[in-house]
Amino acid sequence: MKIHILPALKLTLVTIFLCCIGYTLIILLAAQISPNKAEGQTISVNGVVKGYILEGQSFTQDKYFNGRPSAAGYNAAGSSGSNKGPTNPDYLKDVQSRVDSFLVHNPTIKKEAIPSELVTASGSGLDPDISTIAAQVQIARIAKIRNLPEEKIKTLITEKIKKPLLGLFGPERINVLELNIALDQLNL
Repeated sequence: MKIHILPALKLTLVTIFLCCIGYTLIILLAAQISPNKAEGQTISVNGVVKGYILEGQSFTQDKYFNGRPSAAGYNAAGSSGSNKGPTNPDYLKDVQSRVDSFLVHNPTIKKEAIPSELVTASGSGLDPDISTIAAQVQIARIAKIRNLPEEKIKTLITEKIKKPLLGLFGPERINVLELNIALDQLNL
């Protein structure tokens, strides 16, 4: 019996050390060598932090591009989806409310042309990006309110497109916060 207990105890201690201490140190080291020491990448304008690049934000004024709706109220501490399926009456009511609101603020767009990402929340509730199509359907509203030519806003969108990883993985996307900051700088 002693033959089995001593090696089992040694193996347990080694495993505890590797899993609890070793793994923690490896993750801590990886965090320290990552950008911003794993504190999140912020976007600053004139020394003022405007937001985090990987966290969606609510833009309610018509002069800004709208991002994806959040089921978590844009609260990173409560990041989650709604867990409501596509046949849930509450979910359908929320989506219809968002569609109606979008159409009121974008009267030149037909219901069929609204990208689903602008009326449905992401799985995390904090998606910072939208597709190029979602940005393009908002051009007319923003150009009218800001008194800018639509071509100028189209050019800005094109400049802000982030390509897929290695040109293969994922769709083209645009960070809404970066786009709105660049939009504000157009009006200066």
